[in-house]
Amino acid sequence: MALKISRADVWAASIEDRPGGTAEKLEPLAQAGANLEFLIARRSPENPGKGVLFVTPVKGARAARAARQAGFAATKRIHSLRVEGPDRQGAMAKLARALTDAGISFRGLSAAAIGKRFVAHLAVDSAAQARQAAAVLRKLA
Repeated sequence: MALKISRADVWAASIEDRPGGTAEKLEPLAQAGANLEFLIARRSPENPGKGVLFVTPVKGARAARAARQAGFAATKRIHSLRVEGPDRQGAMAKLARALTDAGISFRGLSAAAIGKRFVAHLAVDSAAQARQAAAVLRKLA
């Protein structure tokens, strides 16, 4: 399984848990020309009425400025990899097993298949773990 692996800087912002909370954060990025490849929005059960929005990538000075003005910040605790490969039966199981066998615990894994390819975003707790995970995944064949 040939994989394309790259670091993915994740930006996060608090959102209001109400209709329009996510749109209000995304619209300034779109107006600044940001071309987001991935996002996750979720409620924060520990903080009723609030949620969190994670996006990647935020590229270019204009997009970064708009993101900061909209309340986003580049995360320092989430180290993420973008993994792309052929969509085959069991691909995510193979990826998860390789990480497990290497002793890597991940804090999040999101994946989707589009056509004949999958794209996954893997989050770990440190830059060292991200480097280790990338090395493990590059060995998958």
